[in-house]
Amino acid sequence: MSSLAEVRQKRLHDCRLTPDRALQTIEEAEAFLVERGMLTLTQDSALPSLFAASHEEPYKKGSPGFGSWPKTKYVWGGQLAERPGVLALKVHRGKLLLCHQAAIRAIDPLARAALAEADAASDDRARLVRHLKSAGPSPIDDVKAELGLEAPALRKIREQLESVAAVVARDIEVTDAKGGHRHTSELRRWDQAWNKPWRATEEAALAELALIGVRAAVLAHQDEVGKWFSWLIEWPILAKLISSGQLVRPGAGWLATP
Repeated sequence: MSSLAEVRQKRLHDCRLTPDRALQTIEEAEAFLVERGMLTLTQDSALPSLFAASHEEPYKKGSPGFGSWPKTKYVWGGQLAERPGVLALKVHRGKLLLCHQAAIRAIDPLARAALAEADAASDDRARLVRHLKSAGPSPIDDVKAELGLEAPALRKIREQLESVAAVVARDIEVTDAKGGHRHTSELRRWDQAWNKPWRATEEAALAELALIGVRAAVLAHQDEVGKWFSWLIEWPILAKLISSGQLVRPGAGWLATP
């Protein structure tokens, strides 16, 4: 087994955390996503970060929020979300996570369970997912009009459903009243965004998601791994992965893949 110091060096290299490994093009960024399996936008955990790997100066130095994003490469998140085999999901506890196919597959059973729960509810979550089932993927304005919801109310419902991938949003351009274009969002049910069901138990899906996350991060503290996603990954699941050799401990409290 590699030492903790060796795995840390591997993490620096594989997650492109040094300036000499900076992403230069959108094609390199796409290859980085495919290689790692999942990327956050900003660096907020051990999971690899698209913007951290860009090593570009912020749009507005010292500014919070969007001003801290890379000056020119901030558009890469939206561009990658449109690439084949990629979904931009808010399953990183409500934050955006760019996911490639293996990660999407692991999320599938969890998202379908969340969608079924919403569909069976007796509140506005059910109204939204049932509307999308009958109308198909729909722009925000259409959803608000059809369901008679004000923007704040729809935003609250979206946050609930998108955080568990029952509903998936993507950016689209629509024609405005002046003949120009404006950006808005289109909402899709999970089963409209991903049509390859994986018939797995919740525990199997969470275990697979943990493995993909640790593999993406190269090295992560065990206390962090269970809190990466909207679904809590309890210690017994991680313990089974360790005992089966699918996860290893290069140091006390640390997790990596063999």
